[in-house]
Amino acid sequence: MENKRIRQSLTGEVISTKMDKTVNVRVTRQISHPSYSKIVKRYKNYLAHVESVIPSEGDIVKIAAIKPMSKRKRWQVNQIVRKSVKLG
Repeated sequence: MENKRIRQSLTGEVISTKMDKTVNVRVTRQISHPSYSKIVKRYKNYLAHVESVIPSEGDIVKIAAIKPMSKRKRWQVNQIVRKSVKLG
């Protein structure tokens, strides 16, 4: 019986592509405030490795967990969900 590992995946927006083979992805989640019950946005930035797909700034991408590649890089870009639209 084969056990296929289901890797953790997140969806976020690419905010920086200035590094070589690495992008900075901001993942936004909405939580309910414990005492005021208002919906509040929380952000977290992840460094993600890029190989085959090359996203640009503003793209919405799906990242998946991998074994650590460096001190802070533990994610890899799997696919581009939506390309960014440049106006002007």
